[in-house]
Amino acid sequence: MTGLRRADLSFPFRISGSSRQARTEDYPVHVDQLLRQLLLTDPGERVALPEFGCGLRRLVFAPQSEALEATVRLQVTQAVQRWLSDQVRLTDVAVRSGAGADPESGLTEGELLVSVSYVLLDTLGARRLDVKVA
Repeated sequence: MTGLRRADLSFPFRISGSSRQARTEDYPVHVDQLLRQLLLTDPGERVALPEFGCGLRRLVFAPQSEALEATVRLQVTQAVQRWLSDQVRLTDVAVRSGAGADPESGLTEGELLVSVSYVLLDTLGARRLDVKVA
């Protein structure tokens, strides 16, 4: 099955200007979009899937500490294993906070940078997604 290109609908859903059909993305980009969607959705936000999401935005006003970083790692790990385990194998979750912000980090006080490293199960390709939560 070499040479086949898997494509899925892009998120957010949009229409391609050139073809006037639903826009698609290559599979790795699509999975990145799913992962970003999972991390930034609060449980209860979706009516049809009330348990979907990770709830990272709820933690924006929590005191930034090692305990917060451990909580974020746990929440991300559990959400990815529950909702995307058929598409990815999580290899690492790293969290950096803007507490005592170093200007070179690109983070300000109250922001988190969540880096999710994973392997796409279809291709066995290693990928990483960085999501800033503010």
